Amino acid sequence: MLLGPHQLVATVTAQHQLICELSTQAAGELRRDLLRVGAAYAALLGWLHQDAGDHASSIRWRDITLDMAHRSRDHQLVGYALANKASLCVDIGDGSGAVDLADAALADPRALAPKVRVIASVHGAHGRSLAGDRAGVDALLGEAQQLVERIDDDLPWGDACRRTPGYIDVQRATCYGRMHDPDAIREADRVWTRVLAAMPDTHRRDVAVFQARHAAVAAAAGEPERALYLAGRATLVGTSTGSARTRGELAMLRTRMQPWSDHAYGRDLGELLATIGL
Repeated sequence: MLLGPHQLVATVTAQHQLICELSTQAAGELRRDLLRVGAAYAALLGWLHQDAGDHASSIRWRDITLDMAHRSRDHQLVGYALANKASLCVDIGDGSGAVDLADAALADPRALAPKVRVIASVHGAHGRSLAGDRAGVDALLGEAQQLVERIDDDLPWGDACRRTPGYIDVQRATCYGRMHDPDAIREADRVWTRVLAAMPDTHRRDVAVFQARHAAVAAAAGEPERALYLAGRATLVGTSTGSARTRGELAMLRTRMQPWSDHAYGRDLGELLATIGL
């Protein structure tokens, strides 16, 4: 959570390659166990490339994850792999793709561990938020909220929903912040304020992303000065960690700040974004 994705890709890739080599020489349940571990490493690589903004590589690793999950015959891991692909669809603006993949993961919810249901429901909510479907967002996040406290598995992947303080609040604020509904924007502002006040220093990379999203919400609420302040704080961390997520959120802020493009706020934002190559 302190390093950027670029410092980790080479190490995790080498580990994944070793696991794959071992799996080819194993048989039976040991082989399936190695495929499960390999799928988890592939999922991490998919996320690292997604966080670095390399969507083509992320797509490839997401496909590898799903393939290895099927080969391992692990129903939970297949659901997780589908939800991961939905996450990437959200990042590239493919809301319908995210909804389809998340719904596929949730096709038989009773067979899924609570953690997998939470992850799939969250990404399904993000997909619906891209279409402005607040009712759909609320329904899925409401289900996820009830399940978070029931997560008690020892699955060694997908623990962001347990590790991130206020996880469902983060998802709700993110979904609402994408919408053009004034009530949703006001609620997103309130939730981001609460979430960021509770985030520990060790989550500095997540904090930068959240501050950039909060800045966009502040701009949508008609508060350009506060938006600029939040963007400045996000830029400091985003620059040091190389997170493409933070850069992407800051780039989208320019659209929300368009009403002030000919004012000092707009010019100051342009100068700020120029410091990170935007």
